[in-house]
Amino acid sequence: MNRFPLKIAGIAVALTMASQAFAGDQYVDPTGYAVSGYDVVAYFDLEQTPVGSAQPQAVPGDKDITSTYNGATFAFSTEENKAKFDADPAKYAPQYDGHCAYGVSKGGKVPGNPHLWRIVDDKLYLNITENVVGFWEEDIPGNIDLAENNWVSIEDDAASDRAIPQFESPAPVN
Repeated sequence: MNRFPLKIAGIAVALTMASQAFAGDQYVDPTGYAVSGYDVVAYFDLEQTPVGSAQPQAVPGDKDITSTYNGATFAFSTEENKAKFDADPAKYAPQYDGHCAYGVSKGGKVPGNPHLWRIVDDKLYLNITENVVGFWEEDIPGNIDLAENNWVSIEDDAASDRAIPQFESPAPVN
């Protein structure tokens, strides 16, 4: 009896279940959209500023151009960006289900502000306040390592229900 195919099938099922376990609840603010309705693909086309400087403003999505991923609705500014997202949503969705990267590095889930962003190693990270960005930028690689280690133990927790401080959530355009 050849058990090898059963072993492979068992591994495939385990990997599928493990990948599903790493998809926690996406943070969604009162707009009802992930990342407050901003186009997550557009971040990758914006020119990043040096560490310590404010990033360019996020690009608002269009309420008529949307996709669902990780239990949340994402809005896009163009059909082209929607198609890119649909082809590889994990590439464009913010890390830690849209929660603050520094907050996760400290072991908790708080919302990420779509205007306080940075792309590191082709991944989108959000933070909650300008002060927090300063702490995060003191050691970005170290904070990402801490966050990655913490995320496996906190990702099953419900998404944050907190509002983003000093931020009014605009609805997507159109």
